[in-house]
Amino acid sequence: MASLPTVSRVELAAPPVAGRASERSGHLALRAVVIGAVGSTRVLIEELARAPGWELPLVVTLPPALHGRHSDIEDLAGPAKAAGADLVHVERSDDASVGALLRALEPDYLFVIGWSQIVAPAVLACARLGAIGYHPAPLPRLRGRAPIPWTILLGEPITASSLFWIGEGVDDGDLLAQEYFHVAPDETARTLYDRHIAALRSMLAQALVRLAAGEAPRKVQDERHATWSARRIPADGEIDWNLDADSIDRLVRAVGRPYPGAFTHVGGRRVTIWSARPVAGAQRHHALPGQVVEQSDSALLVMTGEGLLEVDDWQVEDEGAPPRRHAVLGRQAAGRVASGRGG
Repeated sequence: MASLPTVSRVELAAPPVAGRASERSGHLALRAVVIGAVGSTRVLIEELARAPGWELPLVVTLPPALHGRHSDIEDLAGPAKAAGADLVHVERSDDASVGALLRALEPDYLFVIGWSQIVAPAVLACARLGAIGYHPAPLPRLRGRAPIPWTILLGEPITASSLFWIGEGVDDGDLLAQEYFHVAPDETARTLYDRHIAALRSMLAQALVRLAAGEAPRKVQDERHATWSARRIPADGEIDWNLDADSIDRLVRAVGRPYPGAFTHVGGRRVTIWSARPVAGAQRHHALPGQVVEQSDSALLVMTGEGLLEVDDWQVEDEGAPPRRHAVLGRQAAGRVASGRGG
């Protein structure tokens, strides 16, 4: 998601490179600096702390006042302290202070993982041996934003976690490591997020050893297979009940925890739907899209544009009452009530 000055692209491992004497241990070590603010950043800090041949003097992250920028934000004070790193809060990574800190530290590698801002070339160039990024998608497919939700929305059967050398464009640098795995038919944002975190930890454990040994694996991305995913915002999670049950189910799974969730409205209140599944029996009910045809303490059965959706985990704004049987969910319900239409 950031850019580097033009570099030659090769598919062979780079020649061995020398480390430097660690001020803390006196042993030869590579110096890393981390920029990031989310769960994947924490995993990186933990793996750098346990990897032989590395030292981590600095972690750059967002200040607590800006933690609302990410759904999966994490307080990195504890992990940074455990790793022996100083923690610096910045609103923007192109701040002049960030470049000054990096130039003073002279890191061998800069890791930009879990950071949505474009990092300036001048900051990236401070790393002697290069800058490394991470993307939870099978690069070159799904470059860009929100790859986990898009993976589920698109019904992708296979995905991958990708470590890459930050290049000139968005997620287009040579691959350092990549781990593929199957996407389950009922995969949720939470389960997919956790599987990517596990894959990242596995890749880092191996890649850090190789980098410390002087290797720098590179594999050029095949541009013939490149696709780009667009940014998503919380409002994109609003449910259109005219869609079929399978499509709504994918939306619920794609934008659920740790993201803001799929949502609808009833009686002027927002209803967030955390879990649902398509069920059979639509031919036995005659109802509008979004209408609740059955209701209990544990589930709602809702008609869609095609098929029924059973909702088993929902949250009504301001702890409001659950939707009643025959209530119509969605914005179309407000117009129906205001006009007095019914039957």
